[in-house]
Amino acid sequence: MTVGSPPAFNLRHAVHALTGAAGDYDALLDSIGNARVVLLGEASHGTHEFYRERARITRRLIEEKGFVAVAVEADWPDAYRVNRWVRGVGNDRTPLDALADFQRFPRWMWRNTEVLAFIEWLRRHNDTSSPQQAVGFYGLDLYSLFSSIEAVIGFLEQVDPEAAKRARYRYGCFEDFGEDSQAYGYAAEFGLSQSCEDQVLQQLLELQRQAADLSANDGKIPEDEFFYAEQNARLVKNAEEYYRTMFRGRVSSWNLRDRHMAETLEALLTHFGKHGTQGKIVVWEHNSHIGDARATSMGDAGEWNVGQLARERFGEEAFLVGFSTYSGTVTAASDWGAAAERKRVRPGMTGSWEALFHSLGVSEFMIPLRDRSRGTEVLRQVRLERAIGVIYRPDTERVSHYFEARLADQFDALIHFDLTRAVEPLDRTAGWESGEPPETFPSGL
Repeated sequence: MTVGSPPAFNLRHAVHALTGAAGDYDALLDSIGNARVVLLGEASHGTHEFYRERARITRRLIEEKGFVAVAVEADWPDAYRVNRWVRGVGNDRTPLDALADFQRFPRWMWRNTEVLAFIEWLRRHNDTSSPQQAVGFYGLDLYSLFSSIEAVIGFLEQVDPEAAKRARYRYGCFEDFGEDSQAYGYAAEFGLSQSCEDQVLQQLLELQRQAADLSANDGKIPEDEFFYAEQNARLVKNAEEYYRTMFRGRVSSWNLRDRHMAETLEALLTHFGKHGTQGKIVVWEHNSHIGDARATSMGDAGEWNVGQLARERFGEEAFLVGFSTYSGTVTAASDWGAAAERKRVRPGMTGSWEALFHSLGVSEFMIPLRDRSRGTEVLRQVRLERAIGVIYRPDTERVSHYFEARLADQFDALIHFDLTRAVEPLDRTAGWESGEPPETFPSGL
């Protein structure tokens, strides 16, 4: 389809322009209705507008629709420190202190100015709300194998020293690897070392069996703290499998990771449901996790993701919102573990959704996808869609950052910003400050 054809013209009349006004997302909230799970994506892990607008939408979901938690693409123990702070408990005095555990690459994903502002707002909201209306902040990811081990042992040392000794003995299976999760996975997968699979499963089962006894301990152990420990034990079990599975290929490890995140989301809903209220949760993750994989080439390759699993589990009560950008700057690295850079984002490729949205001539807009409104037929086509993670390689952009997708089946709504800028890390480096290369790129891709 060429730019200016009738489908693109009709699509221009279906979009809701965003102006920064308070009512920007009225139509979106109407579409969300009574959904229990709202998944808010991002087309990169380093774009200011994506973080800012997710926070705007989330504040309205909390204030107007009674959402009780924000669950993010972050490690459980790191995010739980933030959860304690926004609830007014724990030892941290400032929001910056509460974010201190986010030290693993890429730190800028959660240690940035937009997240700092959002958790400050969340603390103010909770300070003026009843305990039943307090909103939590949780991590869904599973990379924190060793810090979660420490958290389980630390919890048991406070409530059951003998159980802590048993946990330390079981988790001692990992001690030959220091804190190198990938070294453990490689050795266990290829028979160079004994797998710790049985030990981590035994520890989870024991902790679950202890649940009734611990929770009945005269109320001395807050329910949230036991839930925190149990989720850490579940994370250790799944992370142990993940680090072995990652050497079998991308599909196996991707599916295990997203299944863990979906299971953690469900565990949170169950946890809040115990108090007699229907928990509602906002999820912040990359588009590749929250857009239904069945509508993409990822799904064609055998991958599933959180968005697909949420739709299968919750049906119409799951609402998936994608984000996109045409050009601008982004905070990203050139290689895994490398320093954050401020990089210029190439204009969307010809034949991509980003290029189509740029052709509409509307700089910022939201488009509903669930209702199949007139003029949106073009969104059921297959086009290229860009995904920038923590690494951005513009010199190999087509291979590294694009996949095929049917947008109308992937999301329930799409929010587009034609020009975006890099999210600002709290830990700025000289490389980031001097970033933003000139708009000259190699012509061959």
